[in-house]
Amino acid sequence: MRLLTTPTSLTRGRAVLMTAGLLLAVAAPTAYATLDDGETATVPRRGEPYIETQLFFGTERPDGGPAVTDEQFMTFVDEEVTPGFPDGLTVQTGRGQWRDASGTIEKERSYELILLYPVAEAAANDREIEEIRRAYEKEFAQESVGRVDDRARVDF
Repeated sequence: MRLLTTPTSLTRGRAVLMTAGLLLAVAAPTAYATLDDGETATVPRRGEPYIETQLFFGTERPDGGPAVTDEQFMTFVDEEVTPGFPDGLTVQTGRGQWRDASGTIEKERSYELILLYPVAEAAANDREIEEIRRAYEKEFAQESVGRVDDRARVDF
């Protein structure tokens, strides 16, 4: 069986696709608006205001030496991170890429460290986090440690 496409059926198909696209374009901002600070959200606000800091640690050495091992990284966490954040943290492994100072795209195994702390402790923890970043860069000859900070509501 062969389907025939006429100019009318093609035009009708395009009209349906355009209408669907317009509906999505109009509805998407409305859907995302409900995810705002709770003003329009229907989900009750829970938890306390916290800061979530994510740190991204690469494992490849710029001099071509051996990559940072799991054991080395966890020793670093035990000695450099845990004393300042004894209430808890999360470590995840991953694969990442980034452009180094020379413009080369580097791909490597990496670690993501997630820290949660009350907003009231942000200033003191900022200093601690920057010390952690500098210590890792120095100990493992890294160009940088990525950092992302975001506000969150946390309930344990």
